[in-house]
Amino acid sequence: MIKPYKIKVEGVSKTFTSGGKVFPALDDVNLTVEDGKFVSIIGPSGCGKSTMFNIIAGLTPPTGGDVFADGESIAGRAGYVGYMLQKDMLLPWRNILDNIILGLEVRGVPRKKAVGRALPLIEKYGLKGFEKHYPDELSGGMRQRAALLRTLLYDRDIMLLDEPFGALDAQTRLLMQNWLLEIWRDFGKTILFVTHDIDEAIYLADEIYVFTKRPGKIKAKIEVPIKRPRSAGDMTTPEFAGLKSTLLKLLFSASPDGAETAGGDEID
Repeated sequence: MIKPYKIKVEGVSKTFTSGGKVFPALDDVNLTVEDGKFVSIIGPSGCGKSTMFNIIAGLTPPTGGDVFADGESIAGRAGYVGYMLQKDMLLPWRNILDNIILGLEVRGVPRKKAVGRALPLIEKYGLKGFEKHYPDELSGGMRQRAALLRTLLYDRDIMLLDEPFGALDAQTRLLMQNWLLEIWRDFGKTILFVTHDIDEAIYLADEIYVFTKRPGKIKAKIEVPIKRPRSAGDMTTPEFAGLKSTLLKLLFSASPDGAETAGGDEID
């Protein structure tokens, strides 16, 4: 039985023009994500992953092709997905509670109602006691928690997460990965997650799409056979190591000059 897709990228291409020259960023990208799946996207630096996210989010129109959510075309139409970047983008003049409810306020939800929705999540997901703090008073991990809760409270079925943990140290990053998996299990969102870290891609995802160098297109789609729930110990198994080896080989052939790895684990 073919499961219905939640989001579908169909034949999407994108070119940019600068100084009279045309720069192709994406070329015939096709990607399908089932409802409730967690999908990681990896590829060489500059391959167009973030451009694709901007197109899915409706911030940038595609040059060709289309994007569908629940069967409806959303190309060039913002507001259908939650979108979180690597930089937390918290407003420094708003405290953490006010930052978290920002998306709800933008959508016209009354403040009292927005606060009522936010407070239980703040308590459950580790930010209780920090509601009145300002962003510069929090650690990087706490700031990312606040940014992710803001994205969650925007209340869209699809969440785009563009390297949200890339600036964190290894220990904090693992804590945030587990925290994200908890939220994903609790809310059943469909998540597309861009990362440069192969271990992170495997640990989090049901499926992994591998992009080629620019102009980006899909080189491979890999199923992750590791059972859920997962723990850090899964990263030490032969199954995990074998999948990582497969992805590294794909990325070597996907990157310019075969020089896509940094430290053996990240694509840069």
